Amino acid sequence: MAFQKYILGLLLVAVVTSCGISKSLEDTPDVSAYNQTKPERIATSDSTYYTKQAYLAANKYGQWELFAEGDPYQIGLQSGALTQELFEEQERAFLGKVGEIVPSKFKQYLLRKILAWYNRKMYLHVPEEYKAEILGLSKYAGDDYDYVADDYLRMLYLHSAHDIGHALQDLALVGCSSFAAWGEKTEDGSLIIGRNFDFYAGDAFAKNKIIAFIKPTNGYKFMSVTWPGMIGVVSGMNEKGLTITINAGKSDVPWSAKTPISILTREILQYASTIDEAIEIAKRRQVFVSESILVGSAIDNKAITIEVSPENFGVYQVENTNQLICSNHFQSDAYANDENNIKHIAESHSQYRYERMEELLNETQKLTPLAAVDILRNTKGLEDKSIGFGNEKALNQLLAHHAIVFKPQEQVVWVSANPYQLGAFVAYDLNTVFQEAPKNKSGISLHNETLTIEVDPFLYTDTYQNYERNRVLSREISKAISNNEHVKPKTLKEFQKTNPDYWEVYYIIGKYNYEKKYYRAALNAFERAKTKEITTVPDREEIDLYIKKIKRRLNE
Repeated sequence: MAFQKYILGLLLVAVVTSCGISKSLEDTPDVSAYNQTKPERIATSDSTYYTKQAYLAANKYGQWELFAEGDPYQIGLQSGALTQELFEEQERAFLGKVGEIVPSKFKQYLLRKILAWYNRKMYLHVPEEYKAEILGLSKYAGDDYDYVADDYLRMLYLHSAHDIGHALQDLALVGCSSFAAWGEKTEDGSLIIGRNFDFYAGDAFAKNKIIAFIKPTNGYKFMSVTWPGMIGVVSGMNEKGLTITINAGKSDVPWSAKTPISILTREILQYASTIDEAIEIAKRRQVFVSESILVGSAIDNKAITIEVSPENFGVYQVENTNQLICSNHFQSDAYANDENNIKHIAESHSQYRYERMEELLNETQKLTPLAAVDILRNTKGLEDKSIGFGNEKALNQLLAHHAIVFKPQEQVVWVSANPYQLGAFVAYDLNTVFQEAPKNKSGISLHNETLTIEVDPFLYTDTYQNYERNRVLSREISKAISNNEHVKPKTLKEFQKTNPDYWEVYYIIGKYNYEKKYYRAALNAFERAKTKEITTVPDREEIDLYIKKIKRRLNE
């Protein structure tokens, strides 16, 4: 309901005013100082392409590896030329449902108005070099979604998708977990960082993840895990061993876009070599949502979190310990009395995952990259309780876009291959990559097979297959509820059998029976759900409300 009210409010404001919109629609970065040459793309196979200054190739694990160098506009052009088909596929995955939800031309016109108004100030908060890179990328955008916005503006707007997604609770796109350890907490004393990026926008969205290696004209060389059309950074490390990962915090619903978090973190990764330099860059930008930015530094051999929000700024550094844990709530003194943060800790699954990371790290005598991967892959709850596969209280919610482990002093990074965190964690030594990449025209993967961590054996079990079947059934039954369709009893039984410890299974069965007026069956399902590990306080309250209404109908 909150989401619908928010959209209605935006629509009313956007339709009645055009104040400030025209400037944003007309703003185009000046790229006259950059190389204007459009690259010639050469294909050596259906999964290997190169230009004079860049290449794109798929490794044997199904990950795309992108290398690009040059000025901002050229990096955009090179990346756009190489990933054109992938970006069109990514837009279909992300924006395709928009066309289904908003099929009428008039409503598409209104949507365009809303986006233009909402993003009217973004161009003032994105550095010119990144707008130039986005402009280069946009030269290779498709035409299917021009009704959303013109190519350049659409690609600019898409960089705020992460911010908008986590600010609107109804969309439930994110619930990330990350941790760092160093000194006596690791095997050799050097810094190790692990993180799950649980940004979910559909299975198709995570299909074409890109491991990008960028050599800009200005700033440091860096790698990041991204997707086609995205120049921002959600997980990355630069040549100085500075790492960046982001975890969403609790935000008020934003009414105007400013600096997307991924653009801020791109700037930090490209221009900071130490924690102090990262903090200084973060202070300069205005953001429009709340975010914890976990920064690790090889030079400092430690990690901290920079906690940003539209109205506040904090830095959290651990004392008397060599490990840092970050989920989706703030920990610095600056947010000690923040009402949003206090409520989020009390009602969400963030504190639970924090305690689970703490529990697993305490059980690990000395953290290693392999041990970090094991923690990221863990599907259990506190005290190893079975809480159902896909539960957001688990570190591994079996929906992550990617997981990543950094060893900054050695310039080594491990990136998970699909699906989720279960595929191999493919290793890259940045020293080798940036030495070999500029002359690599054959598409040979530059990953380090010796250091790569094997596939999780869980992927080959019947339990995993049951989980995937359960996800399919969940969508089918939820759709049947929305359309008031009949579901066979054997389907409901299979749904329960394929993930018996997950509270949401019984919640969905309860909703189906309630809508069909099978009140006794609905009551049994909801009461069964309450015996499981329910994700959030609002979820539990909703189940209690259903139970109360059913008992009233049954005169109990």
